[in-house]
Amino acid sequence: MRQHLVTALILIALGILFLARNLGWTDLDPSRLLSTWWPLILIAVGVSLLFRQRK
Repeated sequence: MRQHLVTALILIALGILFLARNLGWTDLDPSRLLSTWWPLILIAVGVSLLFRQRK
């Protein structure tokens, strides 16, 4: 259940970033952020799987 919440919050945050960029509210480029920080997503998924297997 917790993993679904985290996934949903990440998707919502990305959606907000893309929408703000498209509406001209910010110059922040979500695709550049994703291309820089994608390894962190892999690490988070790995840690989540590691702790889930211990339960």
